[in-house]
Amino acid sequence: MTANQWMQIIAYFVVLLVLAIPLGSYMAKVYENKPFFLSKWFGWLEKLIYRVCGVKAKQEMDWKGYALAMLLFNIVGGLILYAMERLQASLPLNPAGQSAVPPDLAFNTAISFITNTNWQFYGGETTMSYFTQMAGLAVHNFLCAASGMATLMALIRGVIRKETKFLGNFWVDMTRGTLYILLPLSLSFTVILIQQGCPQTFANTATATLVQPTSYDQPVTNAQGAPVTGKDGKPQMTHVTVTEQPISLGPVASQEAIKMLGTNGGGYFNVNSAHPYENPTPFTDFLELLAILLIPAALCFTFGAMVKDSRQGWAILAAMFLLLAPMMYLCGQQEQSGNPLLNKLTVGAHGEALGDGNMEGKETRFGIAGSIIWASVTTAASNGSVNSMHDSFTPLGGLVPMWMIMLGEVSFGGVGSGLYGMLAFVILAVFVAGLMVGRTPEYLGKKIQTYEMKMASIMILIPPLLVLVCTAVAVATGGAGTNNPGAHGFSELLYAFDSQSNNNGSAFAGLSGNTLYDLMGGAAMWFGRFWLAIPVLAMAGSLAQKKVVPESAGTLPTHTVLFVVMLTSTVIIVGALTFFPALALGPIVEHLKMIHP
Repeated sequence: MTANQWMQIIAYFVVLLVLAIPLGSYMAKVYENKPFFLSKWFGWLEKLIYRVCGVKAKQEMDWKGYALAMLLFNIVGGLILYAMERLQASLPLNPAGQSAVPPDLAFNTAISFITNTNWQFYGGETTMSYFTQMAGLAVHNFLCAASGMATLMALIRGVIRKETKFLGNFWVDMTRGTLYILLPLSLSFTVILIQQGCPQTFANTATATLVQPTSYDQPVTNAQGAPVTGKDGKPQMTHVTVTEQPISLGPVASQEAIKMLGTNGGGYFNVNSAHPYENPTPFTDFLELLAILLIPAALCFTFGAMVKDSRQGWAILAAMFLLLAPMMYLCGQQEQSGNPLLNKLTVGAHGEALGDGNMEGKETRFGIAGSIIWASVTTAASNGSVNSMHDSFTPLGGLVPMWMIMLGEVSFGGVGSGLYGMLAFVILAVFVAGLMVGRTPEYLGKKIQTYEMKMASIMILIPPLLVLVCTAVAVATGGAGTNNPGAHGFSELLYAFDSQSNNNGSAFAGLSGNTLYDLMGGAAMWFGRFWLAIPVLAMAGSLAQKKVVPESAGTLPTHTVLFVVMLTSTVIIVGALTFFPALALGPIVEHLKMIHP
């Protein structure tokens, strides 16, 4: 890696840490209902929301009530979003006259946006109206992020409370997370994006006159869109000269802000954050990268503050960093080295090497450094946005984002969901350590017993099961929709279901949608989100009812370097044992074939 890449990476993590510490402390006050400055300004609005919605703010729920409220809220939200997509041709704010979204695509998209996945089998500017983008997709970017944080808060309360069955109120947690955390951050970020050149308008598509007109031949079609053929049976062609280019606009900045902060990732435009209207400048590129990990990193400090031991938050953050940093280095090293087949070629009078890093698929404004940082960060979190095309990475460079998702989106993971996923691995690591010394495992004064291990095991094993089964079905049915043969085509399928099952949303971009994958992917996203969230709440309910066990000489410290290494190793071992055979069939064998064609 170059010095420039190292400087960008170091600057990124330093600024992230500086911002995450105060934000984490602030969020702890929000969820603990302690005084903070925004409560003085918007406390009246919070109370009004409860009054209008009939919420009894002081009435807490057990884990079953909390889970039921969370599920019903997301189901109803998904149905409303589905209806909005299907009816968008008749709804307002549709200046481009977008037609109704097809049923299977609407189903996939609705599931995608309520599960924080934001997988997109469509081009945003050519499929969705302004109203659907703003009132449907952007709104659910807020709600699914708030839902993830609410679920995490229930788990934290389960850890810190004793001999009770109550975990808080889902509606209160949702309201406070949205009103005091997501909205203020998003509004501030939106203003910066607008100032930097990101559109925020209801105006219709703009038109630009081309400096150099272009001409091409296209088939003649009838009223039904079918090609017209001549007497010789060949398609009739017409010569077209293009002198103008339409430029899509819309309420982009507001959606871009919550897309990043909520680790959602769904782009307003088809090329996502490689588009200059989603990501206008290098400054916005850096800010958007910070926004992806800001809340997940800050939640580690929130956790430390709420359990009254900041060392616990630092330990988990350190494990997340150890999982991310080496893979970011590997991705940078592979992309900077470039394609060995091209590196063997020379050009020019002095035989200069043709290969100087792999620039294929990279956004030239940001180069290799900006692309590999984004690819690693967006898949470490469940964000899935891109500023380059992962499908064009070298085989091992493309393995990195795939592997980061395979770890279970726990480094740093999604807003809320990343930390509760990591806490499942904490439970597993503590349990293994307890078996080593022949002692009942404990975590923060709570005994880890059979029930907690069952719930943690479900959380850890469900996503890999979905990934491998869905990929196997896709391959067994012929791998339809892949644009590449062999190992790379397999990688496209594996990445797609890896991304959807772990609620990431990025893709290798070589897989065609509107097939069986719409339905399979929708099911994978649904179970990948809620088959984890429900065991989280069940485990929280069990922990909350336990007594606190006094710390003794046999208690395993969970804030030490030793535990951080053990936790990191547990995550890697589970991921490697589960996915290495699949990776060997995809990016690894593709890499070997590239070296020895």
